[in-house]
Amino acid sequence: MEITNKISTSATVRTIKVVRKVSVDGVHHGIPVWLQRAVATLGLLAISPLLALLMLAIKLESKGSCVFKQVRVGKYGRRFTMYKFRSMYMQDDPCFKAPEQKDSSREGVCQKYIHDPRITCIGRFIRKYSIDELPQLLNVVKGDMLLIGPRPALEMEVAQYEPCQLSRLNSEQGLTGLWQVTGRADTTFEQQVQLDEQYIQEQSIISDVKILLKTVPCVLGAKGAY
Repeated sequence: MEITNKISTSATVRTIKVVRKVSVDGVHHGIPVWLQRAVATLGLLAISPLLALLMLAIKLESKGSCVFKQVRVGKYGRRFTMYKFRSMYMQDDPCFKAPEQKDSSREGVCQKYIHDPRITCIGRFIRKYSIDELPQLLNVVKGDMLLIGPRPALEMEVAQYEPCQLSRLNSEQGLTGLWQVTGRADTTFEQQVQLDEQYIQEQSIISDVKILLKTVPCVLGAKGAY
């Protein structure tokens, strides 16, 4: 049964079709996995000098590792270590200040803070333009995730999922996806799940290419990123 929902973002109102009964055949129908991993490998090699300079800048600004490692949940609940450039002060840093939960700009499972006091100056810039996500190209090369798919969730977030929300784990998780190009943090968690379900149901090479093409202007526009 198809349910048509309206998803509102700060910029637009879009109507999408959400198929509640999501395919769980486990078969990838998008851009071939081998091609996505090959592109990620070439991308890492091409931008390696830029990544090295960025790591140096992060190290000089605040103490702690340049790369932040975090356990995320992949397809069918598989755990893996996801990489990001560190964009926050370490807890033992004098500049660290924990945010108040009441200040979250997003209700529900995934908490988001528009003005997060934990974020460093460099961190604010690299988060705005999703540069902090570039180390996940290594995750793609390793086979942990793909370039396109639902975003990998935290274990604590998955633990709070309702049974119907677990459907977003029926696909390989990705670096970018339908949710990212439709509003990102400006959407509610329920809307994110709906978009992920739609992606899984309609996954194809054409839909993956469309998402990739939309990713560039979304990243440069920094819409829904903080």
